[in-house]
Amino acid sequence: MKKWSRLAQIASILCLPALTWAQADRWQQRAEYQMEIDFDVDKDQFKGTQRLVYYNNSPDTLTRVFYHLYFNAFQPGSAMDVRSRNLPDPDGRVGARISKLKPNEIGYLKINKLTQDGKELKHLTEGTILEVTLDKPILPKSKVVFEMNFDGQVPIQIRRSGRDNAEGVDYSMAQWYPKMVEYDYQGWHANPYIAREFYGVWGDFDVKISIDKNYVIGGSGYLQNPEEIGHGYLPEGQTPKPAKGAKLTWHFKAPNVHDFVWAADPNYTHTSLKRPDGLTLNFFYLKTERNQDNWAALPKVMDKAFTYINRRYGQYPYQQYSFIQGGDGGMEYPMATLITGNRSMPSLVGVSVHELMHSWYQMILGSNESLYAWMDEGFTDFATQDIENYLAGENLVPGLKKMDNPYLQTYAGYFNLASSGEEEPMSTHSDHFSSNFAYGLAAYSKGAVFMNQLEYVIGKPALDKGLLLYFNTWKFKHPNSNDVIRIMEKVSGLELDWYKEYWINTTHTIDYGVDAIESDGNGTKVVLKRVGKMPMPLDVVVTYKNGNKEIINIPLDIMRGAKPAESSSTPYRVAADWPWVNPTYELRLSVPATDVQSVEIDPTVRMADVDRNNNSRN
Repeated sequence: MKKWSRLAQIASILCLPALTWAQADRWQQRAEYQMEIDFDVDKDQFKGTQRLVYYNNSPDTLTRVFYHLYFNAFQPGSAMDVRSRNLPDPDGRVGARISKLKPNEIGYLKINKLTQDGKELKHLTEGTILEVTLDKPILPKSKVVFEMNFDGQVPIQIRRSGRDNAEGVDYSMAQWYPKMVEYDYQGWHANPYIAREFYGVWGDFDVKISIDKNYVIGGSGYLQNPEEIGHGYLPEGQTPKPAKGAKLTWHFKAPNVHDFVWAADPNYTHTSLKRPDGLTLNFFYLKTERNQDNWAALPKVMDKAFTYINRRYGQYPYQQYSFIQGGDGGMEYPMATLITGNRSMPSLVGVSVHELMHSWYQMILGSNESLYAWMDEGFTDFATQDIENYLAGENLVPGLKKMDNPYLQTYAGYFNLASSGEEEPMSTHSDHFSSNFAYGLAAYSKGAVFMNQLEYVIGKPALDKGLLLYFNTWKFKHPNSNDVIRIMEKVSGLELDWYKEYWINTTHTIDYGVDAIESDGNGTKVVLKRVGKMPMPLDVVVTYKNGNKEIINIPLDIMRGAKPAESSSTPYRVAADWPWVNPTYELRLSVPATDVQSVEIDPTVRMADVDRNNNSRN
């Protein structure tokens, strides 16, 4: 491309704030849940009713529906049990524990009766999936009412859900109810639960939980009857109405979410902080001498985090978020998270930030986390490192240090995967990775590198715009991998499908080297070599013996453009395209080779080059 057209394109990119794009549109199914639960803490069991208004907003006629029955995974011989025992590296929290559960320790959901618009339906429980044959097909753009009675038993705490976790929390109630399976433009997603990821239907939840009155509950949604409940939900100085009977009924509503979680313990300490923007942050924990100072300091830190996140990643749309001690590590849910709480302050902040950021990428954007785990875990991990580094710079967390490059450990994780011989493409469904090692590093580390490396390709100003445009365009719409890359193409003006195809759909690695620096008449010829199979644009820094430096950007021809300068502190120019099929490239410098001190590829260390030993030459 000629120099003048390159400059014109760069100028147009810098004027991006003046541009607008049409908002994305994709039909979404909808579910309105009304549930009432009567909980027996002596038996660790509950009886429930569910009324579900299901809206078929698709263009398709549905002859069957499916529900998730997640608790059925915690039974000997379940898919989760067998899968865990046959992986080469089973999760230590699961291992062979499920196979040894006794009848009073297992989990289950039993559907006693199910009707469609009042008429009883045939249904079959197949592990963690309920298969339902409809009385009448659900036509496009119509709705139907399903009603059911069900019984549940809470398993001992093994993975995410359960009773009596390692820190003494009585009930961590995640994935606890019959949940409608998502149907989207790719069809039904009735995946058996094997402890990996989730996908759900947007909807409203109206949930009533009757439980012994000494229990404190935290969870998704807004408590509708604080005057009856108390337990920290009333303003200071107000007392609840005297409870009648042995139980209290907690009434929650959670609008426009795709799941509902709650946790309960009689010894929870409940504190809250109300932000100026109206958002209430709730904190539920079992106070001990070891953890009380950290939990007391957490609200101020998370208040600061919310302000930064809203500005950089998009505005949180709800008026409540709860940090709840429970579960088996850290797990995200709408408007709440379950986290183990007996941690150091940096660890407590780290897990809180990470699970909170899932609210953006899983709870609000709602990508299919099972199919595109990297779009949730990876993007969340990318944001977590950024937010923690911001908090460290604000000196809010003792022991948390600000770093020049907060992503070094993330890249190290990816390099470990790439050199292991066990890497699988990120396009692999999360349930079908051959090992937890391959899944974890692909979803988390390589997924985070996807985003930070994209900054290297398109530039920080474009990525910053892209983060906000992606959120604001695709919130509540279940984006896929094409959707995120198209947003980044729009903000950068570059063609990026090659980047997605290589990084997501293959395991090809990046390796570039400076092969030679040679005199070439009155100038210098720098020979660059592509060693790895994945092509990339390059930032090359030339340092001259007089102390001057310049950054030379070498675009790929298949980008159809170039990254603008990211700062004005160092001279920057765009060289001729590197045709992606060519293994070598000759970069011409106008000065003699004797004036060149060094040439270095990617000095900002944002390109995931698997061998940096050949990246520079003197």
